[in-house]
Amino acid sequence: MGVSSTEDVAQVLASIHTESGASLLALTEASPVLLIFLRHFGCSFCRQAISDVADLREELARRGVRPVFVHLGTPERAKPFFDYYGIGDVERVSDPEAKIYQNPVFLLPRIHPALTLLQPSVWVGWLTGALFKHGIGAIKEDGHQMQGIFFLKGPKIVRQFRYRTIADEPNYLKLVG
Repeated sequence: MGVSSTEDVAQVLASIHTESGASLLALTEASPVLLIFLRHFGCSFCRQAISDVADLREELARRGVRPVFVHLGTPERAKPFFDYYGIGDVERVSDPEAKIYQNPVFLLPRIHPALTLLQPSVWVGWLTGALFKHGIGAIKEDGHQMQGIFFLKGPKIVRQFRYRTIADEPNYLKLVG
């Protein structure tokens, strides 16, 4: 993966708007942003990510960091999941066609969902709580799309976390420094 220039990142962030209408560039210029890309809402680990960020929301706010989620569903499909975890007011970007995921600035990989069943860490993650705490549902969005996290300050990607498996557990607070 190549490194994108600040100008490239700024141009991409300016072109992306949240469901409330704010551009990502404007949000990153107002405060640092933790940009969390989800897979699909049937994914236990994506539900866990929403829950984890909800649990850390006060600490992120104390550090001046705004969480923003990018998801593959419609705004109507996404809302109940964020409401359930108590962060229905968090900024979200609906990207059903995965154009942002595939943008060269982020370029998140795709993997066949069946291949996740071959990864021991996924089974361990399910059996140690993700499945029981967060359930599992039908794949209604793109099940091939992998997730990722980017810590943005202005038009710069300061740090990033690229999932190797769907069960990876990022350290959100380490990402934001």
